[in-house]
Amino acid sequence: MSLIDLINKKSILPSSSEALPGRSEEMEVPEEHFVKGTPLKGPFPEGYEDAIFGMGCFWGVERKFWETEGVYTTAVGYSGGMTMNPTYREVCTGFTGHNEAVLVIYDPKKISYDELLITFWEQHDPTQGMRQGGDVGTQYRSGIYYLTEEQKDSSLKTRNLYQKELNKNGFGSITTEIIEAGRFYYAEHNHQQYLAKNPDGYCGVDGTGIKLS
Repeated sequence: MSLIDLINKKSILPSSSEALPGRSEEMEVPEEHFVKGTPLKGPFPEGYEDAIFGMGCFWGVERKFWETEGVYTTAVGYSGGMTMNPTYREVCTGFTGHNEAVLVIYDPKKISYDELLITFWEQHDPTQGMRQGGDVGTQYRSGIYYLTEEQKDSSLKTRNLYQKELNKNGFGSITTEIIEAGRFYYAEHNHQQYLAKNPDGYCGVDGTGIKLS
């Protein structure tokens, strides 16, 4: 198989009949965020809200959000696919349909969903399809998994605004999938807050340099 064929194969989402079945057991994760000391799983403080984003390798994406003022906690996991409680190895096969995603729990009194979307659009390249930089595969696609109609509307509105800015600067069309969130499956213990535990670890996520006006 040529390199081009391999890339093409890794860039096709599986059908429901091809998807791995997974398992009913949930992944065990640490009780506390390695950096913030806040819980990774709920219940979260009353009034706090959830957001789920996919922007490429979730190690670097999670760091971008835990460093954001107003974010209470973050966790990495899998979303947008079909396999129940998948493992990292399974997601990497391309046969779960899942994306590497980050769950963001935030205080809307300190930061709005629209402000989180600025980080989302500006901190990765949403025009690359089933890849992000050198990371190729469906699990690295750009995705917003909305939990409310308000999140959906904001995502679509900011996408259109950012597309105009990208067009001015010679970029192609945004390929971000914007779909209703299904279940968020937590990733394994060692992936949570990976770059805090491994400061010299790999991070392949980078923005276009174009601001969302």
